[in-house]
Amino acid sequence: MYRVDLNCDMGESFGAYRLGADEDILEYVTSANIACGFHAGDPTTMRKTVILALEKGIGIGAHPGLPDLIGFGRRNMEISPQEVFDMVVYQIGALYGFVKAEGGILQHVKPHGALYNMAAKSSELSEAIAHAVYKVDSELILFGLSGSELVKSGKSIGLRTASEVFADRTYQQDGLLTPRRQPNALITDDQKAIDQVILMVKEGKVLSQQGVDIAIQADTICIHGDGAHALSFARKIREQLINSEINVQAVMDLFY
Repeated sequence: MYRVDLNCDMGESFGAYRLGADEDILEYVTSANIACGFHAGDPTTMRKTVILALEKGIGIGAHPGLPDLIGFGRRNMEISPQEVFDMVVYQIGALYGFVKAEGGILQHVKPHGALYNMAAKSSELSEAIAHAVYKVDSELILFGLSGSELVKSGKSIGLRTASEVFADRTYQQDGLLTPRRQPNALITDDQKAIDQVILMVKEGKVLSQQGVDIAIQADTICIHGDGAHALSFARKIREQLINSEINVQAVMDLFY
């Protein structure tokens, strides 16, 4: 049987705002990437989201981003590898504190937004992120775009890595995601997104915007929790994965 993790970005709000939506989506995912305060989130939101994830038995990951609240961490920044290392260590530490305080275990780290996409192409930035994760806890799992420099750097330093694919994003023939500012970057049709996911998991490929199939590894699937129909999509994709004989489980369990 095929196995895959289903992850979603969480805690990307402030105070009590949107926690209800996060709680509902946690019914369908197996891993949660929790914002650490740089691109979104705050201490109260982090604590509440950690508690919700632990109550539901969801694998918890740190979701460090660039220090850009106004741009939601989706704008590229001129930043050095040392700065990346420092901010990733800082943000992992912040979330780790809440996880530890609530008696949980931190499962993984997944960079957010522009930091994620920059590291997918830059060996220097990806090495800085991998080094930061390894120095904090070498048992953490590093999430990165399938085939990216981030996955390569994680493996090189000795981390366990999870190759990530996206349900609602289109791909370029070089294996990178279509930038959000370009046309057709997002897949808005639920069934089309689900069909893409099942193809990636079962056949290890995805059709690029240039009409070329590219090889891909799908250890974990990202769905976004901030869309207009996020909850219904989470329910649909979980149901159709199971109906397609794909076992959905936390990424930690994929290594055993």
